[in-house]
Amino acid sequence: MVIITYLYVGIDDTDSPDGMCTTYLACHIIRKLKENGISLVDYPRLIRLNPFARFKTRGNGGVAFKIFNDDKADLAKQIILDEVSALSMFDCDNTNPGVVFYDGEITEKMKEYAFRAIYEFITIDEAEKFGKSVGCELHKFKKGRGIIGSIAAISLPLEDFTYELLAYRIPENYGTKRLIDYDSVIEMDKKTFPDTFENVDYSESYIAIEPKTPCPVLYGIRSNNVESLDIARETVKVNEPIEDYCIFLTNQHTDMHIQKADNICEMKQFGCYEVIGTVKDSPHVIDGGHMFFTVFDESGEIECGAYEPTKDFRKTVSHFREGDVLRLYGGIGEQNTFNIEKFQVIKLNDIEYRNPVCECGKTMTSAGKNKGFKCKRCGSRISSSQKVNFKIERLLNEGQFYETPVSARRHLSKPICRM
Repeated sequence: MVIITYLYVGIDDTDSPDGMCTTYLACHIIRKLKENGISLVDYPRLIRLNPFARFKTRGNGGVAFKIFNDDKADLAKQIILDEVSALSMFDCDNTNPGVVFYDGEITEKMKEYAFRAIYEFITIDEAEKFGKSVGCELHKFKKGRGIIGSIAAISLPLEDFTYELLAYRIPENYGTKRLIDYDSVIEMDKKTFPDTFENVDYSESYIAIEPKTPCPVLYGIRSNNVESLDIARETVKVNEPIEDYCIFLTNQHTDMHIQKADNICEMKQFGCYEVIGTVKDSPHVIDGGHMFFTVFDESGEIECGAYEPTKDFRKTVSHFREGDVLRLYGGIGEQNTFNIEKFQVIKLNDIEYRNPVCECGKTMTSAGKNKGFKCKRCGSRISSSQKVNFKIERLLNEGQFYETPVSARRHLSKPICRM
């Protein structure tokens, strides 16, 4: 009986703000492996980690894949290490690649580690100690911070997942305007949505499949299934050469970073949560266009923010009133402000207290402290000083979800179309 074993490979922290992309490096490596008769088992994985990580690369994502652990495994390791050495952006101080090889079973401890990498911070020393304890072969370049995400990318279980098709430019075109036929992107979106999603932000006239950085990616299309990606790739037209493309299995758009908090005081800085709170004050705007408000529960309160890049989402937030009850999704950043990714209206405060209306139809005014109300038109008076409840129309709807625009959405945030 032949026992089949696998070699897991994790790679992270190879890019910089000025270029490269760990997914491109993985795609390049996969092609090199195939040229040497080494095939992958299943799709490569793109795993996004804690969006508030202090030293994260652009998208804070590590990649992983597995191959058969056979007589070509050593050759595969050498190819992988050589390509990481050749293509990583070592000139950037914050680029500290890590490569991890692992040939055992994915244990519960490894899964717990992976979730920690999404919810919390893990230091290089912690990752190195943990990796050695479970039998990982670790390769650190410079500081080797990439081993943190590499172990997580190998270890993370994926119950909910999406796919992303990434097409790559030829090196001569890096840093130049991408020549994507925008009309074909609109056609693709209409043909494949909601199986594919976040292709276009119609409210901002924004083509979301196109990166805005000088990286090797020409475009990226996210989907719930591979079949729709095949249709999408055939539909999107570009006026420049494509070097290669790759489909990744990923935790993007799953809300995997979101932890359910029983109360506000349970939430910690740099964590991402779902929490229910009551609006304490009307939202207000500060210089720069950022909008802030406070929510509270029985445990405490926290300032919440809808920032300028969220555009029209701020207009939606501006409709909050004191007493509205919301289910909020987001994360706590450097300033201890809860950054809102989306929210659901649980209960609206649709009652407003106003002066009573006189029988003649005129709104009455105060007759003085504790002296009731009087009508300036007809002179009528009432002795009660109690204001009257009026039900008001609200522009928000109870039970409905509202989210930031595609252009401002985090990689991990689950869009409403997937909920």
